[in-house]
Amino acid sequence: MDSPLLSPAEWQEAARTRLPLPTYDYFAGGARDEITLRQASAAWDAIGIRYHVLRGVGDRTTATTILGHDVAFPAVIAPMAFQRLAHPDGELATARAAARAGIGMTLSTLATTPMEEVRAAAPDAPLWFQLYVYQDRGATRALVQRAEAAGYSAIVLTVDLPVHGTRERDVRNGFTLPDDVRIGNAVANVDTLPDVHGSSLAKFITDQFEHSLTFDDLAELCDATELPVFVKGVVRGDDASEAIEHGAAGIVVSNHGGRQLDGAISTARALGEVAQAVDRRVPVLVDGGIRRGSHLLRAIALGADAAMIGRPVLWGLTVGGEEGAVRVLHQLRTEFDEALALAGCHAPDELSLDLLD
Repeated sequence: MDSPLLSPAEWQEAARTRLPLPTYDYFAGGARDEITLRQASAAWDAIGIRYHVLRGVGDRTTATTILGHDVAFPAVIAPMAFQRLAHPDGELATARAAARAGIGMTLSTLATTPMEEVRAAAPDAPLWFQLYVYQDRGATRALVQRAEAAGYSAIVLTVDLPVHGTRERDVRNGFTLPDDVRIGNAVANVDTLPDVHGSSLAKFITDQFEHSLTFDDLAELCDATELPVFVKGVVRGDDASEAIEHGAAGIVVSNHGGRQLDGAISTARALGEVAQAVDRRVPVLVDGGIRRGSHLLRAIALGADAAMIGRPVLWGLTVGGEEGAVRVLHQLRTEFDEALALAGCHAPDELSLDLLD
């Protein structure tokens, strides 16, 4: 990090030069022709901002509250698997970066560090646990119980993976985990990916994860834990409403970073409908393609309470470990503060649809 990296594209390019091709392609790639992946940021760019002037914005704040936690700006680090492929400190560095940036982090089921160690690395940061439901429901319950015991404050149930969306880069590269990287929250002693031709992750998901989840399964999970359950992977208002009726305490508008159904609607386009359907009954978060502070401003104005930030943090982690991730988050917060001021707003709660075109 000798020269300043100012833009998300610069961070990504710096990370690309440091990573083996299969690892970079796994982190950067999407499903099939990557149509949804390419549209993610462009959809945020396409929303115009009708800013106010003469609003005396010298005194302003980026701070807000998410699920009862005070945070420095309306963002949470998204769940991302296998972070030790990016940096030896992996999720430990990311958790420490979240704490230093004053925001929370969501730990993936497929993290490469046990959830208890991640909690210990950031004892004061809001930490959520992202859950994939295993075919072995007892193993799934055990993961939830571990998260409760370790002090995580929410479960984020991912629901857009009934099957593994084909990621052609991973198939071409034969993506798998090296011998020194393991699944930190392994169940049934399965702590690595199978040795197969093509994508080992696709085979693991096919063999291990539940493919027939329903809203009744959501209700069962909500009844089985005292933690609030967010449902991640929603792009429709009717699905969001039904999830709330079955116990969801929050909704995450997400298309899995363009890695599942290619051609899926961008989250920038889906967010408004979902937020309208939820009607402030529970928090709404959004992820996918948010790279700039002005993207974050648009997301909050469309009705999100916060955004999940994924790949940019991963590129920072790759380039500079904890410090790199902190710098990326600092840049995003600084850009968001600038966008607030230039839009004529004093705080995130002043952002509303009337700012958007």
